[in-house]
Amino acid sequence: MILRDENSASLKYRYPIIIRVTTLAGVLVITLGFLVFPRLIHEQVLKQDIAREVEIEQIEQTQQIDRPPPPARPSVPVASESEDIAEDVVMEDFEFDDFEAWDAPPPPPDGPQVKFIPYDDPPVPIGGYSAIQRNVEYPPIAQEAGIEGTVIVQAFIDKAGRVTQTVILKGIPNTGLDEAAMDAIRKTRFKPAKQRDRAVGVWISIPVNFKLRN
Repeated sequence: MILRDENSASLKYRYPIIIRVTTLAGVLVITLGFLVFPRLIHEQVLKQDIAREVEIEQIEQTQQIDRPPPPARPSVPVASESEDIAEDVVMEDFEFDDFEAWDAPPPPPDGPQVKFIPYDDPPVPIGGYSAIQRNVEYPPIAQEAGIEGTVIVQAFIDKAGRVTQTVILKGIPNTGLDEAAMDAIRKTRFKPAKQRDRAVGVWISIPVNFKLRN
């Protein structure tokens, strides 16, 4: 009876301690659960997301392109042994006097080295271009042969309006018309060309018409 009373008294004193220890242990377990469980859940979700994001890509096999073989090296010329060249062959002397001349192109026509001189107003015959026609003397040979046409003369008109040089650009040779056209232009006086307010000598092309009267 005395032993039971002692156990009851001992339990009575230890009961508050057991309750406190048990409560504290439960609180610690619950706290650890709150700390550990979310981390485990987060790691598990992260692993699932990573597993979803990782995909195996199908890498196509690269196609091997067959390159053409390099070109063959040029062969080195080798002296042929089958053909024997006579050592006593002598070239005959070539005489240029016997050479037939080939048809060479005709030389360029002789003409003045025309230098272009800029001008504002061209030279004009005094009395108009009809003054040149009035100075024309129709060659008798061309009249008898009934030859007509136009001769183009290039003439240099100096600062004083005089014709100092004439050259045939397009003529009718061997008829006397070229000479008659140049003579008619030389007899004509011109108003000189003007570069601003200054007279200058220039080259001009002048057509001269030859036409027989019916």
